[in-house]
Amino acid sequence: MTRKEFVRMCGLLGLGIPLHSTLSSCSGGESQIEKFSGKVIIIGAGPAGLTAGYLLRQRGLDFSIVEAAPVHGGRIKRTLDFADFPISLGGEWLHVEKDVLGEIVNDPSVQIDIDTTPYNHEVDYGLYEGQEISTEDIGFTIDQKFIASSWFDFFETYVVPSVREQIQYNKIVQEIDYSGDKIVVRTDNESFSADRVIVTVPVKILQNGHINFSPALPDDKIEAINEVTVWDGCKAFIQFREKFYPTFVGYEITPESAGQKLYYDAAYGQNSNQNILGLFAVGTGTLPYVQLSDSELIDYMLSELDEVFDGQASANYIKHLFQNWNAEPFANGAYLTDQENWRTVRTLGQSVADKLYFAGDGYTTGADWSSVHAAARSAIRAVEELTA
Repeated sequence: MTRKEFVRMCGLLGLGIPLHSTLSSCSGGESQIEKFSGKVIIIGAGPAGLTAGYLLRQRGLDFSIVEAAPVHGGRIKRTLDFADFPISLGGEWLHVEKDVLGEIVNDPSVQIDIDTTPYNHEVDYGLYEGQEISTEDIGFTIDQKFIASSWFDFFETYVVPSVREQIQYNKIVQEIDYSGDKIVVRTDNESFSADRVIVTVPVKILQNGHINFSPALPDDKIEAINEVTVWDGCKAFIQFREKFYPTFVGYEITPESAGQKLYYDAAYGQNSNQNILGLFAVGTGTLPYVQLSDSELIDYMLSELDEVFDGQASANYIKHLFQNWNAEPFANGAYLTDQENWRTVRTLGQSVADKLYFAGDGYTTGADWSSVHAAARSAIRAVEELTA
């Protein structure tokens, strides 16, 4: 069973994705006695890093977040400049029930005002290799779209205000020395000291050796880092004068573990008259998009859409936008394959020496991975383990 099949089955059975342990709410019940009271450094200000900092703040613990980029958000990057609704350049869909947002906020007194919409499987349809199929058949069973919002907007509204002052930008971590009583985190020109460190950088960053660990990580952790496959990833968005396409246009990638490619109605459910078609591609599905110049890219996309829709793409084209995640210096790619071995994923998520903790979409318990909610839940687990 692949990761997506597992998540889909939980939705069909009305189950939540298993979370082996849950943080107690910041309000209500008896106050929890913390066994840890030291300083925590979080490396990375993506969904996992922001969630970890937010939960540490709820517990009154000292922490700071060091982020390599000049902005926070990581791979939930979005833009407001392309359409009259937020365009998610990275993580876009909500793949589980909406109450996961409450799990992250962890405060029942906070009303979460985020609108989402599921797909209407009785009406919506797609084309898969030219054949008409339902949205259920294409795999979007429990998935939801954010309306006039995005994953980034959720974090910006409910999480970032609590941690903004603790984020230090443009800090590219090169070494983590956990050989002594204190952990030393080094960039190219400064050092930070902490009692615990939560590493949330994308797995590909560790695969590419951008951070040195002293002493070296355990052999099983190194083996897991080197063994997993991180898909390449890209997204594109095209605005058209008229809507001539269905909800999805899917393509077969073989073998299944090699990647995915899907055009989709990016304006689905939005209060918008704009016609925006998105392209989501990972693994070999990114070819040849990531190898083309901008002019070659749009010519290629319009040509393949013209072939399906009798020239309507070129006739209605207005503008386009492209996001190549391989070229992002602090991402280097997309996420772990859906077919990854869950035991290997679990090893990625395990802590080291009661000093280093790992959180992110690739550092989980192996029950779920490669999604924004999985990244947030991994942060919940890491904070609970760290403070136990």
